[in-house]
Amino acid sequence: MQEIVNVRIDDRLIHGQVATVWSLTTKATRIMVVDDLVVKDTVNKEALKLACPKQCKLSILTVDRAAANLCAGKYEGERVFIVAKNPKTIRDLYDKGFHMENVNVGNMGGKTNTKMLKKAVNVTEEDIENFAYLIDKGVKVTAQMVPADEAMDVAELIKNAK
Repeated sequence: MQEIVNVRIDDRLIHGQVATVWSLTTKATRIMVVDDLVVKDTVNKEALKLACPKQCKLSILTVDRAAANLCAGKYEGERVFIVAKNPKTIRDLYDKGFHMENVNVGNMGGKTNTKMLKKAVNVTEEDIENFAYLIDKGVKVTAQMVPADEAMDVAELIKNAK
């Protein structure tokens, strides 16, 4: 049986924290990047291949393909670490039948029209709506940059930011 060891939102996708700390802590054997645009971006895909730790296989998939593979149990015997840039992608995975229990929010950099929920987690109104949707479906959404940090409830962070 495939084991999902982490579902993470991080707009940097694979970088130092994911490649070293998170992949080792979770003992991931596969990192799955889910992003419809990155799939079509040769330069970005090559950078992700270089950033992926040697002990992990790498999949770079569209939402449709990722959901289909995960729902079919394609990664039998693997410890899968899923990473996406934003909560919309995770919501789309959920809507396509892949129902995760937990989502970990790492870095969501500041952009135009965002508000800071905590250091390095900046959200738009659309992000808040997508988080609320997942939370309403029973998904536990927490913000935690690295495993040593306290996991903070995103629902509480949103409530306190208003």
